[in-house]
Amino acid sequence: MSSSGRLFTSPMFLGFDHLEQMLERASKTASDGYPPYNIEQLSRTALRITLAVAGFVMDDLQITQEDNQLVIRGRQADDTQGRVFLHRGIAARQFHKAFVLAEGIEIAGAWLDNGLLHIDLHRPEPEVRVKHIAIQQGSSGGAMRSPAPPARDVELARDLSPVTEDEPFGRE
Repeated sequence: MSSSGRLFTSPMFLGFDHLEQMLERASKTASDGYPPYNIEQLSRTALRITLAVAGFVMDDLQITQEDNQLVIRGRQADDTQGRVFLHRGIAARQFHKAFVLAEGIEIAGAWLDNGLLHIDLHRPEPEVRVKHIAIQQGSSGGAMRSPAPPARDVELARDLSPVTEDEPFGRE
C-alpha cells in the first residue's frame, strides 16, 4: 500500500476504484472465523466453498447473491427449551458469511451433506476481445473533440439543409 492508503495509485490503473472498495469490504468480513470453511479449486474454471454447519438443517440456511457478493446466512431455531447442558461445545449461533465474487463468477449450485454446506462456483472462460480504435487527425490545443460523424450521416445532413436563394432547386 502507498502512503495515501490506496492500492491503485499508479496513473496506469484507470477505473479500479471499485476493486479497492471490494478489497476493503472483504477485509472487514474476513475477521470472523465462524463457521469454518474451505475454498477448493476443482479445475481452472470451478471452485467449491464448503462451510462446516454442524447442527444446521436446510431450513436454517439461506444463500443469496447480492450484486458481486455471495452471502450465506444461518439461523438455528432455539431448541434449548427444557434442556440442561453440562457442557456446550457445539456452537448454535447465527452467522453471516460473505464472499466477494469476481465479475462473471456464476453460482452453479449448493447442497448440504453430513453437516457440510457445499457451494459450487463456475467462472466461464473469458473471451479474448480486441478492439481497434481509429485515429483521427486532430488540431493542436489538446481540447477534447467529438469524433466526426460517419460519411453517410454527413451526406444526409447536407441533403436536409435549407435551400438558399443561390441554390433554388437544392444541391446536386
